[in-house]
Amino acid sequence: MKESILSVGIDIGTSTTQLVFSRITIENTASMISVPRIKIADKEVIYRSDIHFTPLKSTTEIDGEKVRLIVKHEYEKAGVTPEQVQTGAVIITGETARKENAAEVQKALSHFAGEFVVATAGPALEGIIAGKGANASGESKKRGAVVANLDIGGGTTNIAVFDNGEVIDTSCLDIGGRLIKVDGGKIAYISEKMKKLAESNHIPVAVGQAVDRGFLTKIAMRMSELLEEVMGIRPATDDLALICTDKDLRRDYTIDYVTISGGVADCLTEEITCDTFLYGDIGLLLGQAIAHSLIGEGIPVLASAETIGATVVGAGSHTTDISGSTISVSCTCLPLQNIPVLKLSREDEALPFESWGGIIRDKVAWYRLQEGEKQMPALAFKGPRDIGFEQIHVLAESILEGMDAVMQEDAPLTVVVENDLAKALGQTLQIKLGDRKEVICIDTVKVENGDYIDIGRKLAGGNVVPVIVKTLLFSY
Repeated sequence: MKESILSVGIDIGTSTTQLVFSRITIENTASMISVPRIKIADKEVIYRSDIHFTPLKSTTEIDGEKVRLIVKHEYEKAGVTPEQVQTGAVIITGETARKENAAEVQKALSHFAGEFVVATAGPALEGIIAGKGANASGESKKRGAVVANLDIGGGTTNIAVFDNGEVIDTSCLDIGGRLIKVDGGKIAYISEKMKKLAESNHIPVAVGQAVDRGFLTKIAMRMSELLEEVMGIRPATDDLALICTDKDLRRDYTIDYVTISGGVADCLTEEITCDTFLYGDIGLLLGQAIAHSLIGEGIPVLASAETIGATVVGAGSHTTDISGSTISVSCTCLPLQNIPVLKLSREDEALPFESWGGIIRDKVAWYRLQEGEKQMPALAFKGPRDIGFEQIHVLAESILEGMDAVMQEDAPLTVVVENDLAKALGQTLQIKLGDRKEVICIDTVKVENGDYIDIGRKLAGGNVVPVIVKTLLFSY
């Protein structure tokens, strides 16, 4: 059996907002007598919106009403009504990725995206999402290689490094096309980091100054050199530490290939034949500087599946599944919706259970955007097929250590295991926690990083729960 559904992806970033409508074909791959297993069979992008500048009330506050008008206009241009769209996601990224903005956008778009995932992505998660959209993850898995994606937007460059399809490192740099804006032949805006970078390299630029293409080209070239530094092509300098938003790459591995996405990626092949500052910023200069940098020489560049549309080119298969019958669910607040998934990689799982606590804690930080943020993820992993009593206690201790941030919030501790061990693990977790926290531990459900899950009320005498896996389709 096959079914066609219409999906919409809405990407609201620091600089730009865009929509993409996709036609997704799903089919049941299970036999007639088995529990349905719905898979994505095909996906076709049927409409891409214009690229709109994100309407803001301040530098970090989204204007929800103006976003609603943009979305309404693009629905009309696409010839789509809200009733025709069965699934989708709204992804808020960059400086606009704040909890208050997520609530504002959800309220403003309730008519267009009532039950959609509304996700705020911090720099690490945004880099991972873009890396999937650019197909760096897919190329890494196909080639058995380490592939880094540079997602170069208006305000930041988000970097995700994939090894055999799994994320192994992330970084974010204050490098982007709109960190210096020009208007009427004069410099209209310079970010604080760009001011410091210009000063450290003795490049005289200031707001109100007449545009000097030579000076701005020097800054663009220095920015491209910093990308070479973060990739390990040239030695790291103090400027790299200055320009890092969160953390540097580890560089204890060799990058085999690179992909480049984001708005600036489109400027790499766009020769400057007319107005250098066509977009009111230095995006074209930065693109050309990167195009002529050592990145292509030092590390082969692969074609990206998406450039400016990498963050979200479509969203949405709602895959209904049933958990295994050996589950442990003490939670009284079911059903739960839109829980983000944090999945451990194969390399993570190969390490002793005693090491898992620190790994989990670092990855939970991807979801904590700011003080007070409560977007707490479900921990997912494949898990061993066979595990002894002592080892399950060690595993439980490591999970509690790594998920400490969840312990501080009202949300239940949610664990999703692929293999059949949820009952023993969940009961062990609950014994260790006592009455301090409710535990949901389910198995035989396969999820990936970037997925969101809904968990329904218990069925079959409390033996199973329905699970809806919401997969954000960045690339197919």
